[in-house]
This record gives sequence, C-alpha cells and structure tokens, in this order.
Amino acid sequence: MRFAGHPQQIAFLRPMRYYFYIDKFAGLNKEEAPPMCPRTKEQNERIRMQRKEQILEVAARAYFRTGGSFDVRDVAREAELGYGTVYHYYPNRHLLIEDVLDSGFERSGQALEEWMDIYGDSTDGSPLLAYCQALLRLWQADARAYLVYKMAAEHYAGLPEKDRNAAKRRFREQLYNPLQAIARRDDDSIDHMLAVLVGCCGLHYYAGNSELDVDRIARLAMQAITKES
Repeated sequence: MRFAGHPQQIAFLRPMRYYFYIDKFAGLNKEEAPPMCPRTKEQNERIRMQRKEQILEVAARAYFRTGGSFDVRDVAREAELGYGTVYHYYPNRHLLIEDVLDSGFERSGQALEEWMDIYGDSTDGSPLLAYCQALLRLWQADARAYLVYKMAAEHYAGLPEKDRNAAKRRFREQLYNPLQAIARRDDDSIDHMLAVLVGCCGLHYYAGNSELDVDRIARLAMQAITKES
C-alpha cells in the first residue's frame, strides 16, 4: 500500500514515533506517582479532632439560625463534609448538641479560671468590667461558649427534659456561682449583667455581619451592677 504526498506529511508513521504512541496508549510511558506514605496514628488523631471541631462550631451556629431544629445533614452541608462523615461522629442531633454544650462549658470555664487567677483578689469593679470584655470576645470568636450562656438565659428549654436540670446545675456550679462570689453579690444583679451581655451578643450572631462594640456593651452590662449599689 502506497501513501501519496510529501514524506514530511507522513512523518507520524515513522517507526520511533509510532511505537511511542502505542506505548503511551498502553500506559507504558506513564510516569509513576510516588507511593503515598500511610498517615501516622498521631496524624489521624489530629485530623479527627480538627474535623470534630469543625462540626461542633458549625452546629453551634446552626442552632442560632434554626432554634435547635437543624438536621445533621444541614451541618454536613455547611461544613462541606459528607453526610456519612458527620453521621460517623454524630448519628443524631441530640448527641451533637450535647457535645456542643460540653465543649462550650469547657471553654467558658477556662476563661473564668484565667480571669480569677488574674483578678480574683481585687476589690474594685474594674476586674469585673475586664471579665465582661473577655466574655464578649470569647463569645464573638466561639459560638459554643456563647450558646452555653444563651441557653442558660432560656433555662435550657431547647434540651430534652431529662437533660435540662443537669445543664442548669452545671451552669450554676461551674460558671454562675464563682462569678457571683467574686463580684460579691448575693442578689440578682449578676443575672441582669449577663442578660445585657447575652442580648447584645445575640445581635452579632443573628445579624451575621455586625461586629461587637465590646467596650460599650461591657459598660452597659456593668450598669446592672453599679445601679444596684
């Protein structure tokens, strides 16, 4: 069989190039990717914790938008994770909310302990103002910590009845009583102070894009204490 035309027009049939294309088609010339090293146990644990933190933070914010009626699928979609991945950690919404609150209690307790270490022996009002500011900054950065106080203001009505009293008791023992003792108040002025803080911070979460005026809100909250004096 003969081919018409100039030899350059049939250069693709030269033996070397012909066999190159055959090899490429067969995968013989494909560059091999370096083998992937399996992750260590520590790496797997770090990934697991990061993913869990991501799920908890998204779930806390979903709580504000839905009043606690969100679904695990909603969390998976917003966290940009597969439903099966989130379901592996939390097969239902109640377990997820339980862990959200548990994490929020831990973070709030740490903030209170740090403040007590610095200001616990002071007798004037400036440390309490500093605590209000620190609490607002914590809430602004951490939806879980804010949710603990917000639900406390609502007497944890969003929880199943069997869990409600335990959450109330934990809040009073771990967060409310220590704050009341340091503020040296045995009336309801701490309730008023926290109500101002919770209400103003709520605007930040429900508006979605507003920034907290931490200093101004903290001073407003302190008026609930000073006016009782």
